[in-house]
Amino acid sequence: MIAQGRTYVLLAVMFAVQGLALAAMGHPWICKCGTIKLWHGDVFSPENSQQLTDWYTFGHVNHGLLFFGLFWLIARSRSLDWRLLAVGVSGLLWEVGENTDLVINRFREVTISLDYYGDSVINSVVDSVFMVLGFLIAARVPLWVVAAIVLGTEALTTAVVRDGLALNTLMLIYPIEAVKAWQMAGLVH
Repeated sequence: MIAQGRTYVLLAVMFAVQGLALAAMGHPWICKCGTIKLWHGDVFSPENSQQLTDWYTFGHVNHGLLFFGLFWLIARSRSLDWRLLAVGVSGLLWEVGENTDLVINRFREVTISLDYYGDSVINSVVDSVFMVLGFLIAARVPLWVVAAIVLGTEALTTAVVRDGLALNTLMLIYPIEAVKAWQMAGLVH
């Protein structure tokens, strides 16, 4: 068994706290367009980061996959449940932090997310669910499968939308104008 029932209850509480925190910060519960879609694939649309899933969902799965490895390295003596909850906490902190004005403005200044105004509550919570899902996948499959998923999804998102977890992280931390120009050249508003 991957995790105990109480671990999933605690994760659900974390997701609820995350959602309430974002709502208290003024983020809409759902897309302002009034619809809920399973997938939205246009990264330059006002619906990006507003619907259930989008191109950045792959990055959240990869967060979970990579954080499984990180917590295995730094806390392998801890139970799998403890590490899963630690991933849940890190996802909650990231999602709330990512949706502060400071980080939203940073994304808009240095990445291709020029029209990014933060996530809807539902998108943010689903992002955290996919991060947990990535962790659970990593707990069950061989390392080569994890590597294939991370490399494959990064290659896919880089090829299709010229962005992904690696590029987004690079540009957020250490923006490179040539990378941004390359990203922008491949995308049409």
